[in-house]
Amino acid sequence: MKALTIGKVAKQAGIGVETIRFYERTGLLNEPPRNNSGYRQYPPEAVVKLRFIKKAKQLGFSLQEIGELFNLRRQQDATCGDVRIRAEEKITNIEEKIRDLTRMKDALTNLTCQCSGKGPVSKCPILTALEPEKEKP
Repeated sequence: MKALTIGKVAKQAGIGVETIRFYERTGLLNEPPRNNSGYRQYPPEAVVKLRFIKKAKQLGFSLQEIGELFNLRRQQDATCGDVRIRAEEKITNIEEKIRDLTRMKDALTNLTCQCSGKGPVSKCPILTALEPEKEKP
């Protein structure tokens, strides 16, 4: 089992060196031992863990949630059901974000339809809609 430099780990995992250092600072990845020259010496398992983090992030999991998944893996009494609950919670969260983004898109589409794109900026219905309402005396 040959130790890897941070550059090799980054390349194999498909992420940047600074990202690896960030994951070490946040505790997602253990800082590896250093050789006599001071270089980090990563085990091959670090690449596997970093690829897991990358895939989980692509599915929308936050770094905190990824840490929780790692903790579940280490718990003797954890089950697939525990992981499934986390995934279902993430699906619900994604669905809420989609609804919010759809509302935002619809509102912006409505405003865009009200604007002819002609005339002075002072008469732009988009900017007018974004201005706070004036308080009535």
